Amino acid sequence: MTDEKIALVTGANKGIGFAAARLLGERGIVVVVGARDERLGKQAADALAADGIAASALRLDVSDPASAAEAAREIERLHGRLDILVNNAGTAGGFTGAPSQATAADLREVYETNVFGVVTVTHAMLPLLRRSPAGRVVNLSSHVGSLTLNADPGSPLAGVNMIAYQSSKTALNAVTVAYAKELRGTPVKVNAALPGVVATDINHHRGHRTPAEGAEIVVRLALLDESGPSGACLADEGPVPW
Repeated sequence: MTDEKIALVTGANKGIGFAAARLLGERGIVVVVGARDERLGKQAADALAADGIAASALRLDVSDPASAAEAAREIERLHGRLDILVNNAGTAGGFTGAPSQATAADLREVYETNVFGVVTVTHAMLPLLRRSPAGRVVNLSSHVGSLTLNADPGSPLAGVNMIAYQSSKTALNAVTVAYAKELRGTPVKVNAALPGVVATDINHHRGHRTPAEGAEIVVRLALLDESGPSGACLADEGPVPW
């Protein structure tokens, strides 16, 4: 078993995931780059390694329980435990119409990655996280998942109504709280990170923040000390109402 902290970041071949992997690696953490496409994952890990970061690629399809289980076995074989899990992989899906036009299939497409994928990966990795003296789980959520902000006619989100993506992040928030409640009293902390409107593939790079800026809150939650919160929803500006 290695002495360094071990972090797995899903969907880490690009965007916020790649930026988070870089920031964690720059802090001396061994980074496992999880990616559905093995070739792209290796390219990302090689780019990090070229900058002196201890990084390796791991094929991981978050929607496939067998893939998640195999990834957990590989991390156990190489490292013996996991200290940080960043559930970053996400999708906005293909549906862009009014909520009344959405079908269950439209939502299922998004939930498969944003919700069920988080459950699948966390289920596979939790035994390894429990072996850590300070396990941390960071789920990538969004301001658009806040029921409080969405229900407020005066909120900046009043005009945003993406039923599949927004409700998936609301569900992810509930999942985050559920894990935090179960793990209360253990060394494992589970929180939701809100990176803001970051320029990524999900919004066709129309965000006003860089991936590195969005990744800062992810890294802060990944490196929480013992006094830090669990079951919180945090952005750079502080707690965000569920």
